[in-house]
Amino acid sequence: MTTRATEYPPQRSTRRTRLDRDALTRVPMVDGLPELDPYRRSPESRRIDLAATAEAPAASLHVRETDGPVGAETAVHLHGLAGSSTNWTDLSAQLSGHLRSVAVDLPGFGRSEPPEGFGFTRQENADLVIRLLTELGSGAVHLTGNSFGGAVAAEVAARRPDLVSTLTLISPAVPDLRPSPSRISDPRLFFALLPLVGPPTRRRLARVTPRERAEQLLRVCFAEPDRIPPHRLDEAAAEFAERAGLPWAAAALARTTVQLMRSWVVAPDRSLWRLLARVDTPALVIWGDNDRVVSVRKAPRTATLLPRGRLLVIPRTGHVAQMERPAVVARAVLGLALSDTW
Repeated sequence: MTTRATEYPPQRSTRRTRLDRDALTRVPMVDGLPELDPYRRSPESRRIDLAATAEAPAASLHVRETDGPVGAETAVHLHGLAGSSTNWTDLSAQLSGHLRSVAVDLPGFGRSEPPEGFGFTRQENADLVIRLLTELGSGAVHLTGNSFGGAVAAEVAARRPDLVSTLTLISPAVPDLRPSPSRISDPRLFFALLPLVGPPTRRRLARVTPRERAEQLLRVCFAEPDRIPPHRLDEAAAEFAERAGLPWAAAALARTTVQLMRSWVVAPDRSLWRLLARVDTPALVIWGDNDRVVSVRKAPRTATLLPRGRLLVIPRTGHVAQMERPAVVARAVLGLALSDTW
């Protein structure tokens, strides 16, 4: 895929006053949401084809849609590494009284096969999401991203503010260079990326069952793994089993991981920190205080860099707050979406 310089709208001042900092954690919460059905099945996925352009080849993205009221605005959700559109099932249901939801399988994840020549960078993922938002024709959306999806969502909002009404970042994958094996579901995954030991490590990892892989991942991402409903674990295991049969899936995860880590050590003017300061959209940062993957210590800086950012830290919650505390996250997302004074 051809690379090109990324263009952003002119940047406005990002200086915050003391009053701004004091107000950082004042997040309005909407009440009266529907009772959560813990056994709700994820919607069936459908493929959206994106026509080729002068700069990019044709591509397809799979999405899962949850209806809202007639004429409702649209929320679009982007998952993190090793995730998929099913990560948003419960949150989408909680939002459905006010918003329609479109949960996306990013390229190389879920059922979305990466297009030819795809480089798996944050910028290239954002390119495809921008094309998807244009194809949806829903106007400006309420864009939500978790982990790597949060980084992609920030890129989209910085480049195309006309397509993003509000931005919610849930434990976004900002630079966090702690060398801790507890941050990944299986420490051997790191060695699988290395040139010499990678092939035998990948062969050993291939013997891990889909159920074991799902359990490993959810133990890392949830603060309280015992809260995981059994049917959600079954769903995750089935998804890992399906991906085992997709020839592009393992390479997509590895290459996206490598590109994410590379983005953490680029020159300051190309860093995600600098990007956040370019986002002029009303923004909410949500973090679990027991996040093992990206430290909650990054939360204040993340929210403060966003010119219109606010911060909600949720107790006893891990890296995927939208799965572990969907009702709390929904109340905050709607507080942002329905606010006229953010």
